Parts: sequence; C-alpha cells; structure tokens
Amino acid sequence: MIIAIDGPAGSGKGTLARGLADSLNYAHLDTGKLYRCVGLAVLSIGKDPADAEAALQEAKKLDLQDIDNIDIMGDTAARAASKVARFQKVRDELLKLQKKFASSPPGGRQGAVIDGRDIGTVVCADADFKFFITASAEVRAERRHKELLARGEPSIYARVLSDMLARDESDKTRSIAPLRPARDAQVIDTSELDANTVLATALKTIKAGG
Repeated sequence: MIIAIDGPAGSGKGTLARGLADSLNYAHLDTGKLYRCVGLAVLSIGKDPADAEAALQEAKKLDLQDIDNIDIMGDTAARAASKVARFQKVRDELLKLQKKFASSPPGGRQGAVIDGRDIGTVVCADADFKFFITASAEVRAERRHKELLARGEPSIYARVLSDMLARDESDKTRSIAPLRPARDAQVIDTSELDANTVLATALKTIKAGG
C-alpha cells in the first residue's frame, strides 16, 4: 500500500506521515529531505543551488542514507531545496529514488508513507490514499518559530513568516510539479487541530477504505 501526503512547510504533513508509518508499521520517506540534501551539497562545493548543472550532479550522487543528516533541517537547507526543486532534471533524478522506495519499501514492510509536495500528483499519482495537509501561513510560521527556539536556534517570528510565504509562492508557482492538492486527495486543515486528531482522521479514512 502507498499513502501519499502533500502540503506546505509547517502544515503537519511530516508529523502525520510519521504517525501513520508507526501506526501501520510502514516505511516512511520525507522527500523534502532529498531536496534539502541536494541543496546543501551544492552549497558545500561553493556553488549556487540555482545552478542547474551543479544541482543535477549532486542529485546523481545522493544516497537515501544521507537524509539522516541533522544539518539538513535548517532554514538555509530549506531555501536551497526550493531552488534545486525547480529543475526538471533534478526532479527526474530524485524521482527514481522515490519510486523505488514506494514500490519496494525497505525492511520488507508491506507499505510506504511518503510525504512531500508532489507525491499525490506526480511521484505516486496512483497511491492508494492521498492526503493534502494545510494550515494558515501564520499558524505554520508560529510552529516553525517554536521548533527553532526549542532546538536552541535563534528565531524571529516575522522573518520565519516572511521566509515561509516566499517558499509557498515558489512552490505554488514553479512550472514543474507545483504544490497543489491531487484531485482525489482528502484535504485536512490543521490550523486548529492537534496532531492526534489529524492522525485519527487519516486512520479513519484508511480503515474505511477511502
């Protein structure tokens, strides 16, 4: 079984994906981390993530084990990810890894939960279940702000909100696989919902068969 979860940054899609994977004993892949890895790899060699050729070469070197690197979770990685994600050849390269994960979940698992921004529309358009998780920009920025502070990183809410709005615009307006709900996705607005309620809602849909 394949469960596709899409949505903007800070919506809670990652929390839901991990919760579903744990509840169902499925493998989980956060595809956003793939783009973060590529973006940071480009920066590490002194080049701009907006350099299409550099981004492609780093994408070709990527190993799924690289996504466990904690350094990929910072805002620098997020901005770099948004840049490299605009290149079709980079997306094609990472698509191979994502499809392999979906078709052959590691550890002999019977299913995969994959979250990102184009899973239900491109990567796994034939997924058994699709969810699009969203929330207001203000709520998402507040979540991100608190997360950064909890990790001991400096954070200013206004800047987090500004960066998030810029990322949203980039993701929604890019010509390649723009962020949008799949036609058959269940949309869940988490602005006023806690993680347990969101998980229960998704599990109810899955257990009901759609």
